[in-house]
Amino acid sequence: MGGMDDQQPKDRVARIQDEWRRERPELDVTPQGVIGRLHRLADRLGEELRLVYGRYGLSEGEFDVLCALRRAGEPYERAPGELAAHTMVTTGAMTKRIDRLEKAGLVTRRRSADDQRGRIVALTGPGQDLIDRAFTEHMHNERRLVDLLTAAEAASLETLLTSWLAHLEPSRPADGRP
Repeated sequence: MGGMDDQQPKDRVARIQDEWRRERPELDVTPQGVIGRLHRLADRLGEELRLVYGRYGLSEGEFDVLCALRRAGEPYERAPGELAAHTMVTTGAMTKRIDRLEKAGLVTRRRSADDQRGRIVALTGPGQDLIDRAFTEHMHNERRLVDLLTAAEAASLETLLTSWLAHLEPSRPADGRP
């Protein structure tokens, strides 16, 4: 059965596959072994990552916005549409996130000097301090999670996931814009 040790107890995905093989023997359910495990892994990883965001009073989306601003470099600002592109959410969802972050004193909004219709979102001093602390803990948390694998397994998995993602996502310029 595709690389699983017969001595190991079957995981949830393997049990589901066995049931489908019994009920629909004419179908090849082997892809479920990869997709099902990736889906479960993504759910578990998300839970582990959200624990850190919560310690800083942030949702995952708010963490993403603050990270996108911090990655912009001095003066740590971007237009809302640019933030939406860098975090892959709609501009409507971005407005709600910015509203919450602004109320918390972590970002400010102002009119763009270049375009009076445009807005600019910028990190405040407290916002930069918070995201610097939160991102540091986030990286320690990700290290803890990746270290559940050997270095060779992690490198191999990164190569495989990069290749697979390249087949599913359109090519993007180096700046990440669509």
